[in-house]
Amino acid sequence: MKNKFTNELAVCGIAAVSALVKKSSNKIRRFYYTDERKKAFSGLFKELASRKVPYNMVESEELEKLSGTVHHQGVVAMIEQPEIPPLTTDITDEWLHTHQSALLLDRVGNANNLGAIVRSAAFFGFKNIIIPLDEAQSSITTSSYRVAQGGMEYVNVYSIKSITKLLTSMKGKMKRFGTAVDAKTPVSDIEKLSDKKPVLIILGNEEHGISREVKENCDELIIIPFGGEEQEIESLNVAQAASIVLYECRKLTV
Repeated sequence: MKNKFTNELAVCGIAAVSALVKKSSNKIRRFYYTDERKKAFSGLFKELASRKVPYNMVESEELEKLSGTVHHQGVVAMIEQPEIPPLTTDITDEWLHTHQSALLLDRVGNANNLGAIVRSAAFFGFKNIIIPLDEAQSSITTSSYRVAQGGMEYVNVYSIKSITKLLTSMKGKMKRFGTAVDAKTPVSDIEKLSDKKPVLIILGNEEHGISREVKENCDELIIIPFGGEEQEIESLNVAQAASIVLYECRKLTV
């Protein structure tokens, strides 16, 4: 939940807040917890006091107001609303130099799905995620932070104005794989088809998948093979699909 008056974002949930404390405790502006969470975060209080950062024990109802959710798990850290930096040629040049791959989201609108994708990316060591500056694309929210289960601290999220422009600029430099239910190439072929280049994986939105224009700018369209002829569900949730694709991409680095 974003506080419009202070430009703050509430980070809640044990895993998300614990990762924030471990990796980026300097981001915390205010800290709130219930009595049952006092012991778990007592080591943080000395640091917060040294920085004159307020920390207070409150009732669960207060945490619900701060975070906008009943799923706060007894702890809320207020941080400055994250600014998503634009993806620059310096960054992509570094990816190419160090053979880093990236995940591009084509207007994934559900915050929980974004959080789940971030969690999977962090789990599989896939550090770079790109999102378009589009109203249909979810950005970093309290929900996505919580669902990421600490993953936000271990990935880099970048923004772009044009997906097509990025795909065009990466032609021949990164292997561009788009996910599509009408594709013929199984996801397990990513390693074989990567040509030893870093890969750019494109995941589409929950309703329509990747756009026609994006498809036309991919090197390969891949599919997660599903069941037999009687199968009635032809696609996975985008976050579930991301986990499978990222697992296959892991083979590129092991």
